[in-house]
Amino acid sequence: MLLFCQSGLSAQEPDEYSLEIAPEESVVLPWPQNMQHALDQAIAFDEMLTYSQLGFLVYDITADSIVYDRGRLQLLRPASVQKLLTTVTALTELGGSFQFQTRMYASGEVSDSVLHGDLYMKGGFDPTFDAYDMEAFIDTLALMGIKEIDGQVYSDMSLKDTLKWGEGWCWDDDERLLRPLLYNGKDIFMKRFYERLDDSGILHPQTYTEKIVPMDSVRQLSVRVHTVDQILMPLLKNSNNLYAEALFYQLGVKDGPPYPSARVSAGKVEQLLRSIGLKPDDYNVADGSGLSLYNYVTAEEIVTLLRYAYSKEEIFEHLFPALPIAGEDGTLERRMWQTSAEGNVHAKTGTLRSVSTLAGYATAANGHQLCFCILNQGIRTHATARAFQDRLCEIMTRPYSQPME
Repeated sequence: MLLFCQSGLSAQEPDEYSLEIAPEESVVLPWPQNMQHALDQAIAFDEMLTYSQLGFLVYDITADSIVYDRGRLQLLRPASVQKLLTTVTALTELGGSFQFQTRMYASGEVSDSVLHGDLYMKGGFDPTFDAYDMEAFIDTLALMGIKEIDGQVYSDMSLKDTLKWGEGWCWDDDERLLRPLLYNGKDIFMKRFYERLDDSGILHPQTYTEKIVPMDSVRQLSVRVHTVDQILMPLLKNSNNLYAEALFYQLGVKDGPPYPSARVSAGKVEQLLRSIGLKPDDYNVADGSGLSLYNYVTAEEIVTLLRYAYSKEEIFEHLFPALPIAGEDGTLERRMWQTSAEGNVHAKTGTLRSVSTLAGYATAANGHQLCFCILNQGIRTHATARAFQDRLCEIMTRPYSQPME
């Protein structure tokens, strides 16, 4: 069980009557007191916080203690920071060697270039399945000498329920449909498969229907796989919502019946939260990407999750390389340039209307490893919130003897 060390909680809420803090340029303190002092000032004098909510927590993993807390129990929307919950749960439940698999099965036998049986395409919700993978399926049929399919063609969509959007998504989000058979991330798999059959001169029934593969009467003809790391890089670096949902739904199908709902996957996330000492009822998990307006987290929950991931090498070795790096790549490519946070902060961003979030890891000037979560809600502009978050990250990482500019 991961519990916060309350004795390490050295930062206190500022007194509402004591805003006349001495200029930081005249204060030189040892770490972490200097960081706490600088964060106090950054928060106390930021106009955005007069009309918006803040959940902020910094944890010193090396010293195993909280070094700064401001509203860590505020229940707020995570936006795409929700993807951290999905990723860490998936790496825990499925493992770093997990593969996304799209399979082709057939019943019956091949004689005189005719498949006397049915063909099944089983969806594995692989958002990276592309033309190269499709060509491999067509090549398999050609190598078997198949020029005609005289049975039926079926699509197996049983990896998830039939809902095409996530719970709590807005109608105008314009997101990709959540379907287990995807081609280049779009719900056009069977259309493209039929086109390639035509291009290859393979005769086939004019229509296809949906049916679960009867595993006792078919044989596998081909399988296309992609690793979890191939999914994690765009999922976290570029905050790809479809990739996050694809990973999220893998959780539900692991032990459950066909067509599992998002609620089954959410239950896996809640199970992990319980195992690391949190109470799932204190939060709400609605989807895997953070698009839902029904997701609610606290800075304490996210930091506890980050601490857990850091403590598990088999998780951290996949998570950390996929996080955006400040000033270098992903959604942090253009942030924190020419500061001590550049190249140092590895963190997941989050953006929804009136919401901006950031959570991840950083190294303090004394070499201590930190993890942190910043949740801003009720903001007027994302640019203002991002500038605020960048400033906090700069304070967390700058040399302690360097005065504030």
